[in-house]
Amino acid sequence: MNQMKEKIQALKREKNAAILAHYYVPEEVQEVADYIGDSYYLASLAAKIKETTLVFCGVSFMGESAKALNPEKTVLMPDTGADCPMAHMAAQDKIKMVREMYEDVAVVCYVNSTAELKACSDVCVTSSNALKIVKALPNKRIYFIPDENLGRYIASFLPEKEFIFNDGFCHVHASLGGEEVKKAKNAWPKAKILAHPECRPEVLKEADYIGSTAGIIDYAAKSSENKFIICTEKGVMAELKKKNPDKIFHMPGRSMCCADMKKNTLEKLVCVLETGENEIHLPEKLRAAAEKPLKSMLELAK
Repeated sequence: MNQMKEKIQALKREKNAAILAHYYVPEEVQEVADYIGDSYYLASLAAKIKETTLVFCGVSFMGESAKALNPEKTVLMPDTGADCPMAHMAAQDKIKMVREMYEDVAVVCYVNSTAELKACSDVCVTSSNALKIVKALPNKRIYFIPDENLGRYIASFLPEKEFIFNDGFCHVHASLGGEEVKKAKNAWPKAKILAHPECRPEVLKEADYIGSTAGIIDYAAKSSENKFIICTEKGVMAELKKKNPDKIFHMPGRSMCCADMKKNTLEKLVCVLETGENEIHLPEKLRAAAEKPLKSMLELAK
């Protein structure tokens, strides 16, 4: 494995490439990445990176977002089959229908979505900036796509706005039930429960803290507590343990694992760096349309 990691470092220099990795990819891939973060951090960072090639270790919508914001750069993915089912869980026809039904509606698109859905939207959001951005919008009506759980969580803070929800969900976070979290709390009564807002409302009700992946990591690092139950994808454990070697982290019952994120491997990383395969291409019309709500997000999130 060490030889493979050394080979990746050499290829990066040769290809003028930077490796960006989401917290949910395998730990060994995170170890060779130049930048590790959640969706918002990686989206905001991509445009600032000096390297001409970006290798995005995540799922397809992340590579598309990087390409939309950086048309002049080469964006590669270790596995183009690494997809996010939720990213497809909204319909362009439904968006059009909602716009026709309501004059004063903003289509707010979670960044976990395809370029086609972004192109139909007014602004993108991530779990870390959704509340700030939606609150800042002048529109009273919000059509939140594709994740219903995140949409309902944000809506709970903004009673002055009327939300229209979509029936999308993250299969990893939605697989966790409230009873499993209660059992974990009974097993580790002194542990604080940290949950991602893609979880079901019944899970969020049990949480001591609700936030993005980066927010969960930050909370655990700053907390005076030393035991935590982590309600999000298990890949985050690598960063939690690295930053908090003296603290204890538990997963609630089931192993929350995104099989698509785990498709990113060192072997595939070497392959795309060597061959330039799996490049992300977006038709210019689609790219430009998807870029607008992403740029609006970066501006409003400042």
